[in-house]
Amino acid sequence: MSRPARPGRAQFRHFTQISTRWSDNDIYGHTNNSVYYFWFDTAVNEYLIRAGALDIHAGGVIGLVVETGCAYFAPTAFPDLIHAGVRVDHIGTSSVRYAVGLFANDEDAAAAAGHFTHVYVDRETRRPVPLPDALRTALEAIRA
Repeated sequence: MSRPARPGRAQFRHFTQISTRWSDNDIYGHTNNSVYYFWFDTAVNEYLIRAGALDIHAGGVIGLVVETGCAYFAPTAFPDLIHAGVRVDHIGTSSVRYAVGLFANDEDAAAAAGHFTHVYVDRETRRPVPLPDALRTALEAIRA
């Protein structure tokens, strides 16, 4: 299995700043690996909400995470400021695959990078539905 390349900031289209918290550090003195997945989720959903493409409280369509992965390149720790870069790598009929890069402070090389796949479903039936136009437009805006 080959190691993925360490991405730089220029490979991402949208950035969200996330402050690390004291509780993010684990016993080894760096951010626990599970926290990176919270940051992925925060970055993707922050973009969608601000773009007006996702109504998390009353929208008829919601995104369910069906697959995710992360490669770690360098440690982060409190009190780092994380810059989470997001781009869209693939848009399907009812799904989207995001790439996310996590950059500590002013670093140009990612401390971690991964992917995050949503399948959009009807809120009530949980069955896949085509991406709504507003969502598709927002996704196209950050497509690689």
